[in-house]
Amino acid sequence: MQPLLALILFFLAFQGIAQEKYGGMTLYTVRDLMETQPRETLMKVADIGYKYIEATGYADGKFYGMEPAEFKSFLHSLGLEPISSHYGAVTLDNADEFIADAKAAGIKYFVIPIPPMGHFTYDAPTQTMNMSDDVKAVTEILNTIGKKCKEAGLELLYHNHDFEFKENENHIVPMDYFLQNTDPEYVNFQMDLFWTTKAGVDPVTYFERFPGRFKMWHVKDMDQQGRFAPVGTGTIDFARILREKDLSGMQYYIVEQDRTFDGMDPLQAIRISHVGIKEFGFQ
Repeated sequence: MQPLLALILFFLAFQGIAQEKYGGMTLYTVRDLMETQPRETLMKVADIGYKYIEATGYADGKFYGMEPAEFKSFLHSLGLEPISSHYGAVTLDNADEFIADAKAAGIKYFVIPIPPMGHFTYDAPTQTMNMSDDVKAVTEILNTIGKKCKEAGLELLYHNHDFEFKENENHIVPMDYFLQNTDPEYVNFQMDLFWTTKAGVDPVTYFERFPGRFKMWHVKDMDQQGRFAPVGTGTIDFARILREKDLSGMQYYIVEQDRTFDGMDPLQAIRISHVGIKEFGFQ
C-alpha cells in the first residue's frame, strides 16, 4: 500500500469517530457487501459520514431486497438521503414501473448508466465497453424515458464511460450527439470525471460547450497506472474542475470507485475519498 494511503488510514483509525456528514457515494463501490449484508453496510457508510446515496441494486421491484418505501425509510433512519439510482436494465416497456419504484424510494435522479435496450456491448477478454452505432435510436430512447421521468417528478440523467467520447464508424461522437439531440427539459447528464479523463477529454471543455447539462458528477481518482483510486490519491485535478461547478450545472456529486487494488477494501476506499473530497473543497 502506498505510504500516503497508509497514513490516511492510520489517521482515520486513530480518530475513531464518524466524520462530518457531507457528499454522496454510490453503492456500486460496495456492491458485494450490499448483496450479503445491505443494512450493516449502509450503517457503515453512514458512520463514515456520507450524506447522499446512489443505489445500483434495483431488481424485481426492490432495492437490495427492500421494498422502495422500506429502503427510503431505512436510509432516513441512518441520516442518509436517497438521491439517485442507476437503471441499466430499463426499457420502454418497464420504464413506468421502474420510475414508480424510484419515486416511492424518494429518489430524485433516474440515471441510465449505459446505452439501454441492447445498444451496449462488452468484450470480456479485453474488458472493453462500447455501444452500437445507432446513436439516433439511443437518443430517442433517452428522450422518451426522460419525458416519462419529468411527468413523474423525476429527472433523467445519462452516465458516461469513455467510449461515448470516441468517434464511431459513422464519424459521430456519441456524447456530442446525445448533448446536441436530447431535450434538456427531459434529459441531462451525470458526468463521470474518471471516465471522461480516461477518454483523453477535459471535463471543463464540455462544461463550456454545453453549460448547465451536467447535473451530477461521479468523482473518483486515477492512479499513475490509469486505474481507479480514492479521491486525493491520484492524478486528477479536482480543484480545477470544481471551480467550474456552476458552469457545469452540478447539483450533487457522487464518490465512486469501481474496483480497488493493492489490498484495499471498498470501505477503506470510500473512507479515504471522504477525506479527499473535503480537501479539494467539495461540500
